[in-house]
Amino acid sequence: MSSSKTVIMKFGRNGDEFEIFINSDLAYEFVTGKRSDPMSVLEVEEIFKDARKGERQSEDKIKKAFGTTELAKVVEQILRNGDVPITTEQRNKLLEEKRKQIIDIIARNSIDPRTNAPNPPTRVENAMKEGRVTIDPFKKATEQVDDVVKKISAIMPIKFTTVKMQVTITPEYTNKCFGTLKRYGLKSETWLGNGSLQATLEFPAGLQTEFFDIINKLTQGKAEIKIM
Repeated sequence: MSSSKTVIMKFGRNGDEFEIFINSDLAYEFVTGKRSDPMSVLEVEEIFKDARKGERQSEDKIKKAFGTTELAKVVEQILRNGDVPITTEQRNKLLEEKRKQIIDIIARNSIDPRTNAPNPPTRVENAMKEGRVTIDPFKKATEQVDDVVKKISAIMPIKFTTVKMQVTITPEYTNKCFGTLKRYGLKSETWLGNGSLQATLEFPAGLQTEFFDIINKLTQGKAEIKIM
């Protein structure tokens, strides 16, 4: 085992303790999505009851707690559901990354129901600060969005919805724009007699401003856009 980077990760379930020896740097890479193989994080391929004493956990209790005795699957559950021992610097970095992800999800998918305008990321960020929202660095951003929205909805009006629109692109810009239309939820396409492309799209309402800016730039402001 490598010395300074080897730590014991503890996880409790059903009143039983499960401990593993892990490399702290590799564990950080795993929880941040930079590493996908849970076994590569392990320093010792064993599940312990008491890692310091070298007491192994019984297969019966492992099976009862995790539904399997397959080491890779058990280790993955421990890494994803437990608190990975990481440095303060790593934790702060992870918190900041998770916070930005949550802000991005909310801003991209929501609108202000009073104006039907997208909610800018800065407004979402300020509402989270005002509401003193707590972020879990180990929990997926998507799993935390609902709780965050509940806390900031009293501070800022927020509504999750999609927008449907029709876009007409003249012939000289169709090739340049087609990839962008597909990325923004192309639902149907009709080629008009003059060679223009008439497309129907549906995507999160918070992306309206972003979409308008991109299409207007690609077509030099000549695209015809109608919200349906």
